[in-house]
Amino acid sequence: MDLKKLVNKGIDGLSPYEPGKPIEDLERELGIKNAVKLASNENPVGPSPKIIDSIEKIVKETHRYPDGNATRLKAKISRKFNILENQVTVGNGSNDIIEFVARSFLGPNDSAVYSEHAFAVYPLVVRAVGAMGIEVPAKNFSHDLEAMLDSIEENTKLIFIANPNNPTGSFIEQSELLNFLEKVPEEIIVLLDQAYFEYSSFETSDLEFDVLERFPNLVISRSFSKAYGLAGFRVGYSVSSIEIADYLNRVRQPFNANSLALYAAEIALDDDQFIKKCLELNFEQKQILFNDLQALGFECLPSRANFISFDCGEDSNDAFNKLLLEGVIVRSLRVYKMPNFLRVSVGLPEENLTFLEKIKSTLSK
Repeated sequence: MDLKKLVNKGIDGLSPYEPGKPIEDLERELGIKNAVKLASNENPVGPSPKIIDSIEKIVKETHRYPDGNATRLKAKISRKFNILENQVTVGNGSNDIIEFVARSFLGPNDSAVYSEHAFAVYPLVVRAVGAMGIEVPAKNFSHDLEAMLDSIEENTKLIFIANPNNPTGSFIEQSELLNFLEKVPEEIIVLLDQAYFEYSSFETSDLEFDVLERFPNLVISRSFSKAYGLAGFRVGYSVSSIEIADYLNRVRQPFNANSLALYAAEIALDDDQFIKKCLELNFEQKQILFNDLQALGFECLPSRANFISFDCGEDSNDAFNKLLLEGVIVRSLRVYKMPNFLRVSVGLPEENLTFLEKIKSTLSK
């Protein structure tokens, strides 16, 4: 049987997304302990203690299916951000939302616009639904919004914007982003991916959900995997017009978010003090990392997120493997067309110190 004749043509040429290497695998392979993982932009502090203290309650109910409509979580998001519950769509991580939007609004004769050096999942989902991706060259490792507007074709249905952008950390200022949204034709959906919103809004003003009143073609997605420390639970959400949310929920799989994830997300939204401490720690440690890397001669890209991308001065896959042998897991950005760049997540002080010590001995210029 020739599977190539059966498989979706858009999927045939794709390569699977490559996640960061698990700590356990590295320690087993190298026979080491105390490896440091700074590859996946997780909150190194972990989840709120309130979640850990109360998780036993929901564990006793895991023989039951989760709330298929995420009713309590939607209600909590609604109250916290002063929006309507039926504007909210809950996903298995915000990656789920990206797929919902692509499946709802793209078909084989459509196109979607995204930036060079943008999140690798955008072209994956576009091609998976048989649509054409239009990748716009970046400007100073950031979105070139004017060029993205110029790249719109007659069949363009969707534009992806990540702010802050992963993996570069670049940030589009509020005025510039609003000006861009004003120029996008209303029949084109814009997905604004705010996975790192908590980090960026700690440092500067960022778009809030009230902007949806001005732009009914806008979908804003956020995640509990980053600042909230729930990457292992996989839960995210989007806020949009009621009409768009209705379509997104039509393609959402039943019970796509598990009971533990939903419960943890509800508690996380209430623990503002914990989030504030995590954001303060990230800001402080990011500045230290940035300054120390610059002092070592590495060019760093400014970041409004919880990671730093930097020119390591050699092939990034080679540099990645050198650090791997030293028990430090970072991210090579070769797949993002940044062949000499590594991305390092901001960790705890002791993790960052280990990273800096290892990079001095292996990659120092």
